[in-house]
Amino acid sequence: MTQEELVAFTEALARIAATGGGPKALAAHLAQTVRAGVLLEDAQWRHLATAGPGAIPGSARGVVEAGAPGKAQRVRAGDVELGWLSLFGSGSAPGVELLLRLTAAAIGTELARDGSMLRERKGGFWESLLGRAFHDGAAAREDAAGRGITLAPQYLAIVLELESAQPSAGALDVADLRAIAADVFRGVDGDLGMLERGPALFVFVPAARAVDASNAKTAASLLPKSVARRHPHVRISGGVGPVEPFIALPVSAEAARAALAIGRRIFGAGRVAVYDELGAYRLLYEGADVARLRAFAAEALAPLRSYDEKHQTELERTLKLYFGVGANVKTAAAELNVHRHTVFYRLRQIGEICARSLDSPHDQLTLRLAVAIDELHNSL
Repeated sequence: MTQEELVAFTEALARIAATGGGPKALAAHLAQTVRAGVLLEDAQWRHLATAGPGAIPGSARGVVEAGAPGKAQRVRAGDVELGWLSLFGSGSAPGVELLLRLTAAAIGTELARDGSMLRERKGGFWESLLGRAFHDGAAAREDAAGRGITLAPQYLAIVLELESAQPSAGALDVADLRAIAADVFRGVDGDLGMLERGPALFVFVPAARAVDASNAKTAASLLPKSVARRHPHVRISGGVGPVEPFIALPVSAEAARAALAIGRRIFGAGRVAVYDELGAYRLLYEGADVARLRAFAAEALAPLRSYDEKHQTELERTLKLYFGVGANVKTAAAELNVHRHTVFYRLRQIGEICARSLDSPHDQLTLRLAVAIDELHNSL
């Protein structure tokens, strides 16, 4: 490719962008110039545009990750990764890789411009939803559709905040955190939502299935360590709320905020706390009336009661007696008229069934409080 041809190609890119042609027209210009198939995908490998002759695969992921035939160029806007621009069937035409890079840069600028406008429009929906502006689910769905948002039936809220031990040393900002969150969390049955509120970033993760919620909680829990490996002076703290219908997302968001506050006080900075796993600390932090206390105790002891009913065991009785004699296994064994090894075995069972460890002061507090509330309010 001559210098004049390169200049002409670059000028054509600028004209397309200036006249509002957008990423699809830019990709088509590249395809026409090199006479090859072009595929544009976003950062989650979803199609944005195709152009040009020849066979184009379903995704360029194989080119990037497995060395399949083709040429792929990352599309960026600054340090933000927006997707991939790929060529297929271009052979070894001179200058093709330079044209690919130039087109990817132009597309990155366009996507960033469009993305900021789209983010503002979408952010308005999440702001309204969090502010309880919708009277019912139908109104929320209609507004979401008008903004290009596909709602999942259920969501969980995650709130993240950055804390830098040395602000001058590689500090990140909320925009960086947004890019990290977009890469870590996925929307399977609906769109991922994000909303900045001061130093906090709320991430709304679709959770139509139990596995979606589980994956989101795991990803959130691992996030502080993964970021710390790349940015040693940066800490991420966060909280994860429970799964709620989309119209009740404010409930999950409020719980996520509470989990963040509780987690900071109990575990310190650099951890993501899951609201559903904080046990007694939720009650101590938020306060609770008798109805909520009883509901908490019933929820904490339900796995034991279900197991006892199904297997005709005495795990709940063993736990209450164990606490009642000051966690003395020998005394508990004598009261139950069993060998002390049987008590140890039952305590291990209790931990597994309740997903809590009796060696953990935090978990033991939850179970002790549940037993105390049950005996005070529910025992006949």
